[in-house]
Amino acid sequence: MTEDIAAARLRDPAARSNAEVFWLYPGVHAVWWYRLANKLWRRRFFFVARAISQAARAATGVEIHPGATIGRRLFIDHGMGVVIGETAVLGDDVMLYHGVTLGGRSTKLEKRHPTLGNGVLVGAGAVILGPITIGEGSSVGAGAVVVRDAPARSVLTGIPAKAVPINAPDAASDDFYIDPAIYI
Repeated sequence: MTEDIAAARLRDPAARSNAEVFWLYPGVHAVWWYRLANKLWRRRFFFVARAISQAARAATGVEIHPGATIGRRLFIDHGMGVVIGETAVLGDDVMLYHGVTLGGRSTKLEKRHPTLGNGVLVGAGAVILGPITIGEGSSVGAGAVVVRDAPARSVLTGIPAKAVPINAPDAASDDFYIDPAIYI
């Protein structure tokens, strides 16, 4: 819980205190409910796990299937309308804004939801569909519709989204920037 609160404080400049995040952030609450439901799901208490996830959905506006695999420090900012499907896999330090859908394109019992690498940021209203992989350190723009794999450290925008590489200023920095030369 302390890691989740710290992640929210790090990523949301409007977060004024740990107490505010603990009591008032529905995206954080949704992740906590998911973690409980996921433990039950892995122990094969499917009905109870789904009941908890549906109660969390009603309370937070965030729907996370208890069968999804989510890494550490997921932060869902504003949360409302976020959907994470059953076979979705999210790495560590992922950030999702409101209205994001990590959805499937198949009705078969198979991997049908996206995989997001570590440090992926997904903008408001973005839709990522199917068993595709978004490489670590990538950013998906608001409103983008992603239906193809994307390499690490890329920016994805448009409908359908196209990936543009991000260049790191130096190996010692964790900050990324978009090289303006790629747009000339």
